[in-house]
Amino acid sequence: MRSLGFLVSRRWALFALSVVLIAWATWWLGEWQFHRLEDRKASNAIVRHNEALDPAPVADVLAPGRAVADSQEWRQVTATGTYATDDTVVVRYRTRDGESGVDVVVPLVTDDGPALLVDRGWLATDNRGEDAADVPPPPAGEVTITGWVRVDGTGDSTRVTDHSTRSISSSRIGDAIDRQVYGGFVDLESEDPAPDTALAGAELPELDNGPHFFYGLQWWFFGVLAVFGFFYLMYDEWRRARTGQRARSIPPSTGTVDPETNDAAGESRKAATLPNSSGSP
Repeated sequence: MRSLGFLVSRRWALFALSVVLIAWATWWLGEWQFHRLEDRKASNAIVRHNEALDPAPVADVLAPGRAVADSQEWRQVTATGTYATDDTVVVRYRTRDGESGVDVVVPLVTDDGPALLVDRGWLATDNRGEDAADVPPPPAGEVTITGWVRVDGTGDSTRVTDHSTRSISSSRIGDAIDRQVYGGFVDLESEDPAPDTALAGAELPELDNGPHFFYGLQWWFFGVLAVFGFFYLMYDEWRRARTGQRARSIPPSTGTVDPETNDAAGESRKAATLPNSSGSP
């Protein structure tokens, strides 16, 4: 057991502690990825359920000043009203396939009174601060729309300045345009009547499970690899220690490498042939 004494050295104690921390961290990261996988599956199940339902009147799903429940996101709703084009809000920094553009949000003043914020779609533009006056107008007069319910954005990106924002928040936009609005907003699917110039439609969520399962396995593999590496290096150190003990039991050598002989130069008895004066055998 003396050969395992190196394990109590400071170097190996710190090494062992590092491996324990790495193993714990990789286990936690793997668990985190698997929890994200479960959340993704639950979210996908809600989306599939809501997309399969028939469109409902907007007042049955949304209400002014009420946040959209997670279970209601991507629920289809219908609404009838008139677009308030003067209150159009441009959502900056929206890219698709590497191309810059903006989303165009127009309040639809419904027959029930509150306005519904409708993201009418995406417009490609090199100007990230596109003015609302430069976007294609929505249909005039009474319009019936169908769209998907979305949850409000949060944080500083929802600030509205000069009818422009970076993320849609019904409360922030409602305050900026001085209108009562439904909580949340709607990604447009269709308008009746159709506009003269249509914008690019909303991008629906991808209902796959993402890479979380393989990321979780990857983190756990790194943890196992760290533990295996520790025990392998420990074995290697133990083997070297055992080898060193055996080497010390061997009698000391003479200190020379080549055998000593008294042969004169060119007269070695071990040589197969003697060199001649021409240098050839």
